[in-house]
Amino acid sequence: MQAPDINAASAPSARSQEVSADEAGQRVDNYLLRYLKGVPRSHVYRLLRKGEVRVNSKRIDASYRVQAGDRVRIPPVRQAAPALRPGSRAGRAPVVLFEDDRLLVIDKPSGAAVHGGSGVRTGLIDQLRAQRPQTPFLELVHRLDRETSGCLMIAKKRSALRTLHALLREGDVEKRYLALVAGTWANAGVVDAPLDTSHRRGGERVVRVQSEGKAAASRFRPVQRLKTATLVEVETLSGRTHQIRVHATHAGHPLAGDTKYGDESFNATARAAGLRRLFLHAHLLSFTWPESGQEVNVSSPLPDALRAVIDAWPRPGKAKREGGRRNRG
Repeated sequence: MQAPDINAASAPSARSQEVSADEAGQRVDNYLLRYLKGVPRSHVYRLLRKGEVRVNSKRIDASYRVQAGDRVRIPPVRQAAPALRPGSRAGRAPVVLFEDDRLLVIDKPSGAAVHGGSGVRTGLIDQLRAQRPQTPFLELVHRLDRETSGCLMIAKKRSALRTLHALLREGDVEKRYLALVAGTWANAGVVDAPLDTSHRRGGERVVRVQSEGKAAASRFRPVQRLKTATLVEVETLSGRTHQIRVHATHAGHPLAGDTKYGDESFNATARAAGLRRLFLHAHLLSFTWPESGQEVNVSSPLPDALRAVIDAWPRPGKAKREGGRRNRG
């Protein structure tokens, strides 16, 4: 007897779904993807083109934005459970740092992609939706690079998503990172250098500091000085792709474990100290809800693997005092 396919479910019948006020304003293709978990986007577009999706009994295209009170006909579709890569740890529920009725902040592990694509079938947001079927709305507020760990915000309501996006645009969300960089970062200061994301190298995006790029600024502050390296705290004053990594290299202090913008000799030293990833951790998030004045402050401790690297790294030697003690008088 053939074993049943546990990743497949029988196709449901068509159903009618009313758009809530919290869901209003989004494109209908994104609305459908939320209710048709595991269905490829290309198949959703096919359903729209064939007219199998109706809004208020009328045909619409993928660009239509749903409104509160709209009745959406969701056609019967066979849905598959998200497939995880062999050996992936992403099936584990992530550590929750903060949660209320509007916002979820998780402690993202290094190596986990926040969304599917680029060879990754499922991301953290897909897994969260699968693990929390009772939560109808879960959307990424911002993103972290795959190798970066730490605080990641997910909105549980569309109104919260809009508010948080507005706060991010205005620079009213404080985001701080911990990074290990090459050399001695002497003093706190701001790296203000425009970034151009239009370049490609071997088919991969490469960000460069160029005058015609978008404005970007990062504030660096030394936290702990080591031999040939410095642990720094970085506050992002803008939200550009690979901003911290490129700004650090531009300042002459590439990040440990950065194989794209870093220094191979420094990376070899970091590997000798036990580093097996990019040393970049989003350790603090802080903002205030504008309508209520409620403050949200979330922190994530430095992961044990990164703390072990700091502990194993050689300390700077004490400088010898020349001439012995100075004579007084």
